[in-house]
Parts: sequence; structure tokens; C-alpha cells
Amino acid sequence: MTARLAAFLAVLAAPALAHAQQYGPDPRGSGPILAAVNWVQGTLLGNVATAVAVVAVAVVGFMMLSGRMNWRHGITVILGCFILFGAAAIVAGIQTAARMAG
Repeated sequence: MTARLAAFLAVLAAPALAHAQQYGPDPRGSGPILAAVNWVQGTLLGNVATAVAVVAVAVVGFMMLSGRMNWRHGITVILGCFILFGAAAIVAGIQTAARMAG
């Protein structure tokens, strides 16, 4: 009987333990680090990076069509640009699929 009571109390206490593991606000002192990371993200995914990627895809496409570049290397560059700029949508899709499966 005591083991059943202990198991019952453990089940009741489990949600309280799970709430203790939630992430709170950012840790103290992380403000400059987060600002730097956000700046890097803005630089890599901002307007300048988008313009550079468009020019790169255009140049690579022209080089592939003119026979100056191997098609495999060109497709790799173009696919890399799509993955870089579509990473947020890709992750959101994976998370949605994981929630539906679980």
C-alpha cells in the first residue's frame, strides 16, 4: 500500500517539476551576446545578403548555361541559397510535423 501511495504522490508532483524546467528570461549578462548574435543574423539574412545571393544565383546560372561551370557545383550553390534563406520555414515545417506525429 505504501508503494502505491508513493507512486500516486510522484505522479501528482510530476507536473510541478515540469514547470520548474521552463525557460525564463535570458540570463544576466547575455544582453551584449544576444545583440551580437542578432546583428550577425540580420547581416546574414538582411537586404544586402539577399541582393548578393540573387547576384550569385544569376552568375552561377549564366556560367552553367555557358558551359563554364559544372552543373553539380552550380546546383549546390543554388540549393545552398535556398536552404540558407528558407531555414526558418524548413524548421517550422519540421516542428509542425513533429507536433502532429507526437
